[in-house]
Amino acid sequence: MTTIIQINKRGTLTLPMTIRKKLGLERGGAVIAEDTELGIVIKPAVTYPIEIYSDMRVKEIDDQDSALSAYLKTKAKKP
Repeated sequence: MTTIIQINKRGTLTLPMTIRKKLGLERGGAVIAEDTELGIVIKPAVTYPIEIYSDMRVKEIDDQDSALSAYLKTKAKKP
């Protein structure tokens, strides 16, 4: 499918609904725009949220892991 898309004065463009539906793109979704020898290729992107752990958060996770390990050891000893 070939579609002509106008670029507005801010430099943004809108993908037509038919293309968004075909690619499974929803509002707030992300795409990758790649400059190739044949032209611009736009494809769906997958993003994952990440969490950067502070030292306090790492200690909290370690403490919870230790508590869980101790609890599981008590359960494993019972018949």
